[in-house]
Amino acid sequence: MQIRPAPPRAGGAGGTVPPPPGHPAFAALDLGTNNCRLLVASPTGPGGFRVLDSFSRIVRLGEGLSSTGALSDAAMDRAEAALEACGQKLMRRPIQAVRAVATEACRRATNGPGFIRRAERALGVPIRVIPAREEAELAMESCAPLLRPEDRRAILFDIGGGSTEIAWVRADRPEGPSLIGTISIPLGVVTLVERDGAGCFAGDGFARVVSEVAARLEAFDSVHCIRQEMRQGGVRLMGTSGTVTTLAGIALDLPRYSRAAVDGHEMPMDCADAALDAVRRMGRAGLAAHPCIGPERVDFVLPGCAVYAAIRQVWPSASITVCDRGLREGMLLRMMRVRRDGWREAGRQSGRGA
Repeated sequence: MQIRPAPPRAGGAGGTVPPPPGHPAFAALDLGTNNCRLLVASPTGPGGFRVLDSFSRIVRLGEGLSSTGALSDAAMDRAEAALEACGQKLMRRPIQAVRAVATEACRRATNGPGFIRRAERALGVPIRVIPAREEAELAMESCAPLLRPEDRRAILFDIGGGSTEIAWVRADRPEGPSLIGTISIPLGVVTLVERDGAGCFAGDGFARVVSEVAARLEAFDSVHCIRQEMRQGGVRLMGTSGTVTTLAGIALDLPRYSRAAVDGHEMPMDCADAALDAVRRMGRAGLAAHPCIGPERVDFVLPGCAVYAAIRQVWPSASITVCDRGLREGMLLRMMRVRRDGWREAGRQSGRGA
């Protein structure tokens, strides 16, 4: 997939690039439990695009949700401000198509529908709350170009703010990969921080989360016999989340986070294990100072690592493919494919008419 490196994820907004002459721009926005992210891109050919503009801000929309069942006023204000900034970006250029989605926090919150109406006014674009399975489908679409011809199956996981999505994927179909099954675990980095506080900084707290997540994964494994498939070979383990990209950045000893270095990197499991051990030894000050983490993400890194450790425990693999791509990229590829197919059909109809 020809995706240009995005600006650093911790910033508020990226610089803009004009679209190539004759190439339309598409935009995708993902309003998650922890982050608000926008990506604007132009297609470069089947399965590829060039990033024109981007935005990423930690808004902590799900803050307090696990205890109150509702989105707080402060969280909604933060998200609204981020959405207004995204709306300003969308007005700066002609956009062929825009898609905006919201995920776990808005699915669970009792005041989610009311907030979505407010969010749509701030953004200026309709926002759809998507189900967990569609999250998995979009993640699969974005990560599919990283599969290899020898792959029969893939396990793709996304450790989010409010939940963790697992996709069991059939990778050897001529028409492209398809979902065999999915599971959404209502444990993400935000929900774990709110429930356990700094619990994952302690060894016993970390182990409890690993055991809890592993038990849920074992039930999914028993349905699909994933470990048995892995013993037969041809199964790729893939991760798309800040947790996995952070571990990759540490394993590669990057002086600062680089999407170009991390996305698509096949990380040997011993390197991933060493990076995980390094994260657990850093402490709060070390995490805040690390160039691939930073102060805004200190609280979330170890809960994400605990979820990852459970996945690694239940589904042992020789390596993990790191994916710095997700819902936005999946939405963009889907929009571009639909528009491209529409143009082809229009061309065929015009040819028949002539």
